[in-house]
Amino acid sequence: MNAPAPSPLNALADLARRDLPDVLADLRRLVELETPSNDKELLDLGLDGIETWLGERLGVPATRVRHDGGAFGDVLDVAYPGTMAREVVLLCHYDTVWPRGTLAWWPVTVDGERFSGPGCFDMKAGIVQGVWALRALRELDLPRPTVRLLLTGDEEIGSPASRPHIERAGTGAAATLVLEPSRDGAAKDRRKGMGLFDVTVHGVEAHAGLDPEAGASAIHALALLVPEITALAAPERGTTVNVGVIAGGTGRNVVAGRATCEVDVRVQDPAEMPRVDAGLAALVAADPRVKIEITGGWNRPPMNPGPASRELLGLAREVAEGLGSSLDAVAVGGASDANFLSALGLPVLDGLGAVGAGPHSRDEHVRIDGTPHQVALVAGLMERIARG
Repeated sequence: MNAPAPSPLNALADLARRDLPDVLADLRRLVELETPSNDKELLDLGLDGIETWLGERLGVPATRVRHDGGAFGDVLDVAYPGTMAREVVLLCHYDTVWPRGTLAWWPVTVDGERFSGPGCFDMKAGIVQGVWALRALRELDLPRPTVRLLLTGDEEIGSPASRPHIERAGTGAAATLVLEPSRDGAAKDRRKGMGLFDVTVHGVEAHAGLDPEAGASAIHALALLVPEITALAAPERGTTVNVGVIAGGTGRNVVAGRATCEVDVRVQDPAEMPRVDAGLAALVAADPRVKIEITGGWNRPPMNPGPASRELLGLAREVAEGLGSSLDAVAVGGASDANFLSALGLPVLDGLGAVGAGPHSRDEHVRIDGTPHQVALVAGLMERIARG
């Protein structure tokens, strides 16, 4: 009697465990390419290095376009043919929040199950895991979709250059898998939308000792407005408002002629966006000589799963079960490029990248023991999508 054929998922998991040393070596290679969001020179050099690595790992792509990001990081769009008709987008960003020179005081380190380094968790591990997931499908000759790898260089600063490329790629795909970090292994199916606003107050300067009544302090006016701004929060509806930066004035003996604050707004319910807009537009200073200027706007819409994304999550859960685990889905306050696609009603699943913790902090790290599972999960999900 013949033994039953091994499960493709078991084979993927075995392969991912076998390849772990090479995966970690590749992660080190990418982390040691510094790619700060605001450093165009390093972004260009980093993407050059990533593209060279892609060629070594996956060969020459069927199509390749590098979109000029202008002052921001370029967008690399490459496609690798599959065995099935469907297309899956692997969406990743290669920019990080860490400035030039960070590696000089924080080199890559491996301590037990912790792989640490600037940008390793958010999100260079996701790039590496996606590439090795495709390699696994190829090696095992499993059904696979055409994989379109979209690498963006401005996610950490709001995706000003990459957004149209993301939306265009997602529109033509059977699914988009966003390889942002997981939340302790859980995927992310809900994210808040984000608004970035600047409230600038224009007052009247005067000498604070000789002629204070001639002035109208922009700082004093802004101090009264801040409670009105933060009162726009509605935690019961998932809306938060934070005034994160305040600046203004020219000297302690000058009635301030100008002051500004930077406001971060997060919303889960799209209906909250016009309410917050109206609240900011209605701000009025107590002194009629003071003028208020509102600039900025909504950077990302909220991410709330539609039917297509819920179906995609269901597939991912089936794959996780086949790998002997379970897949939770969580809501998070941070935004990502998945928000854009979700708002268009497209099938998207986020948080399929590394297991670890500490994004944007000195504690940033990837859990090595969670890495093979994530590679196998992405590979298995792509195989399921390819088969329809």
